[in-house]
Amino acid sequence: MCSRTRKIQAGLSLFAATVVLSVASCLAQQPEASSQEGPIITLDEAIHRAQANEPAFAASVAESKAAGLDRSIARATLLPGAVYHNQALYTQPNGEQNQAGQGVGSQPSPRFIANNAVREYASQAVVNETVGLAQMAEVKRADAAAVFAEAQLEVARRGLVEAVVNLYYSSLAADQKLTVAKRATTEADTFAGLTKKREAAREAAHADVIKAQLEQLQRQRDVTDASIAAKKAKLELAVLLFPDPRTPYKLQTSPNVPDVPTRAAVEAAATSNNPDLRSAMAALKQNDAEVLAARAAYLPDLGLNFTYGIDAPQFAVNGPDGVRNLGYSGSVTLDIPVWDWLSTQHKVKQSEIRRDAARVALTAAQKRLIANLEETYSEATTAHDQLASLNQSVETAAESLRLTKLRYTGGEATVLEVVDAQNALTSAENAREDGAVRYQAALANLQTLTGTL
Repeated sequence: MCSRTRKIQAGLSLFAATVVLSVASCLAQQPEASSQEGPIITLDEAIHRAQANEPAFAASVAESKAAGLDRSIARATLLPGAVYHNQALYTQPNGEQNQAGQGVGSQPSPRFIANNAVREYASQAVVNETVGLAQMAEVKRADAAAVFAEAQLEVARRGLVEAVVNLYYSSLAADQKLTVAKRATTEADTFAGLTKKREAAREAAHADVIKAQLEQLQRQRDVTDASIAAKKAKLELAVLLFPDPRTPYKLQTSPNVPDVPTRAAVEAAATSNNPDLRSAMAALKQNDAEVLAARAAYLPDLGLNFTYGIDAPQFAVNGPDGVRNLGYSGSVTLDIPVWDWLSTQHKVKQSEIRRDAARVALTAAQKRLIANLEETYSEATTAHDQLASLNQSVETAAESLRLTKLRYTGGEATVLEVVDAQNALTSAENAREDGAVRYQAALANLQTLTGTL
C-alpha cells in the first residue's frame, strides 16, 4: 500500500513538473510572438499604402486619367469620321406613276414628296469632316485641362504625403510619450517608497508621503491618457494603411536626424517643380483656349462629306434595267454666321472675364510660393536648431532630479522640490518629442514644396 502511494505521488510530481515546464515554455515564447505581431512600416511604405487607400487621392488620379482621355477625344475631332449607314424605307404610294426612278420604266409615286420611291434602300459608307477654329481651340483647351489635372494630382499627392508624415511622426511621438509616462510613473513609485521609508525612520513628515502618493496617482493617470493617445494616433494612421484599422503594426524609427537642405537648392527645386504654379499656369492657358473657342463662332465652319454605296429602289448593286446602283457623292458646306443676337459677343466677354481672373490667380500663386518657401524654410531651420536645445534640457532636468533626490535623502530638500524636478523632467522629455515631430513635419513640408518627397 505504501509503495503504491509512493508511485502515485511520483506520478503526480512528474505531471506537475511537466505542466510547469510547459507553462514556462509558453511564457518564454510570448515575447517573441508579440514582437512578430504586425508588419514593420517605414515612412515610404506608409506613403505608398496611403496612396492606394485614400479616397480623395484616388479621385484625383481618376480625374487626371479622364482629362488625358478628353485630350485624345478632342484631337479625334480634327480627323474625319466614318460610319456605314444602312436604311430601308417604305412609303405609301399615291396611285400615280412617275419616270423619276432609275431606268426608263415607270414606277409608283410615293405620297411623301421628300422620298424618292415607294421602296428605297440605302447602304452607304459616309465620311464627314468639319474644319473650323473651334475644333482647334477645343484641342488647346483639352491639352491645358490635362496639364491642369496632372498638376492637381501632384498637389493632392503632396498634400497626402504631408498628412502621412504628420500622422507617422505623431504616432512615434505618442509612443515615446507613453514611454516617458511609464518612466515617470516608475520614478513616482520609487519616490513614494522613499518617503515611506523616511517617515518610518522619523526623518520626514507624513505630509511628504501624501504629496508623493498624490504625484504617484497623477502619473498613473498620465500613463492611461498616454496609452489612449498612442492608440488613437496609430488608428488614425492605420485608416490610411490597412483595410482594417485595427490591424497591428509597428513603425520603423531612425536615430539619424536629416539636415535641412541648403537655401539655394530649395529655391531652385521649388521654382522649377511647384504643382500650384503649374496648375495656375495651366488654368490660364485653359481660359485662353476658351476665349479662342468663343471667338471662333465669328468665323465660318467648312463641312466636307463623301458618300459611297447605294440609294435605290432595289437593295442590289445593279437595277433591273442594268443601271448600276452603286456610286458615290460628295458635298462641301460653308456656314457663314450672320446674326445671333450678340450671344457670341457675350460668350467672348465671359471667357475674357474668366481669363482675367485666372491671371490674378497665377500672380497670387507666384506670391504664395515665395511666402510658403520663406515660412517653411524658416520653420525647418528653427525646429532643427531647437533639437539640440531640447536634448540639453532633458539632460539638465535629469541631472537636476538626481541631485534633488540626493538632497532630499540627506534632508536638505523638500518634497515639493523633488516633485517639481520630476515634473520638469517629464515636461522636458515631452517637449523633446513635440520638437522632433515639429522638425519632421517642417522638413516634410519643405520636401513636398520642392517635390523631393
